Amino acid sequence: MILSIYLKEQHFTFDTSKVKDISIPLKFNGEQPNIYNTKRAESRAYEADGFIGDTRKGGGCNFEQLTLVPHCNGTHTECIGHITHKRFSIQEQLQDSLIPATVLTVSPENAMTSTDTYHPEKEREDVFISARSLKNGLDNIPKEFLKALVIRTLPNDAAKMKRNYMQKQPAFFSIEAMNYIVKAGVEHLLVDVPSVDRAYDEGKLNAHHLFWNIKAGSHKEESNSMVNKTITEMIYVRDEVADGLYLLNLQIAPFVSDAAPSRPLLYPLIKALKADKH
Repeated sequence: MILSIYLKEQHFTFDTSKVKDISIPLKFNGEQPNIYNTKRAESRAYEADGFIGDTRKGGGCNFEQLTLVPHCNGTHTECIGHITHKRFSIQEQLQDSLIPATVLTVSPENAMTSTDTYHPEKEREDVFISARSLKNGLDNIPKEFLKALVIRTLPNDAAKMKRNYMQKQPAFFSIEAMNYIVKAGVEHLLVDVPSVDRAYDEGKLNAHHLFWNIKAGSHKEESNSMVNKTITEMIYVRDEVADGLYLLNLQIAPFVSDAAPSRPLLYPLIKALKADKH
């Protein structure tokens, strides 16, 4: 099905059959990405009072119990409740459905040779996404297409779909990079790393705080905090997905929790020939 949308009087079309899934399928009991060496996401047949939820073991149907840590086991979308005392729910805070988006590929930099900063102080093994790398790719992007930003980091090998991120420090965002994202008006940030902050940062999560406009060191939302913005981590954007303009369908499991497994879908946009808007 070919559909049309108008953004700032620009006419675009997209084919609903040409969707690009940038989530990592969660293989329970199998290979999956992991951070902080948490227990892998697991499934097992439910058993109780002589009932067994496994047709291979004589049950009439399959009936599984699932165990997972959304923040650590795969593609997930989180809300402001990730860093607040108040229990905000991603199911309530994510209010957008079809979202204009931009895909951008960046090369993380050696933090020690960059003029960008981080708190706590940079360490020798740190690599981060800098403000410079974002500006180089986004300065000419129409503002309406920065409502969602999808970041693909290089190198972009398929190992991201099963990587143990404790074996090597993953990339994260510099303070200046996150400030640039905020000023650009990004409301939904999607990244192929396990966190926008350094894995071990003394619990400061300063990039998260900047994104949601919560004071550093605080766990209390203010009247100007950005409660409807989201961060999606551990995506995988295959090389076949070109940098450029898309429509994002950010699908989540309707968990009453600060984070939930998610399935972000991208629809490539094609600029239509000039035509009257009906």
